[in-house]
Amino acid sequence: MSILIKNGTVVNEDAMFKADVLITDGKIAGVGSPIATGDVNIQIIDATDRLVIPGGIDPHTHLQMPFMGEVAADDFYTGTRAAVAGGTTMVRHQASCYYYYLITM
Repeated sequence: MSILIKNGTVVNEDAMFKADVLITDGKIAGVGSPIATGDVNIQIIDATDRLVIPGGIDPHTHLQMPFMGEVAADDFYTGTRAAVAGGTTMVRHQASCYYYYLITM
C-alpha cells in the first residue's frame, strides 16, 4: 500500500516548500507538486497547513539507566515508544557509559 501526503510544507535541511510526498513500500518514492498516481490502493493524507518533516534523532539517551542502586523506569521499549510519539524516530542508546559504570563498580 502506498501513502500520498498532499499539500504539505516539506521541510528538509536547507529549504521549505509546498509539495506532495509519495511513500511506497515504506520508502519515499517521490516529492513534487502535484504527484499524480493511478493507484487505487493508496492512502491519502491531507497535510494542508501542516509541516512534513523527517523524524528527529536523539543522539544521547539513557534508557533503563542504573543509578545509585535504582534503575530508571523507562526501558528500551517504553522509551522508544515515547520518543516516536514525540516525532523522534531514532535514538542512540548510551551503552558505552553503562559498560564503564559496570567495570568500575
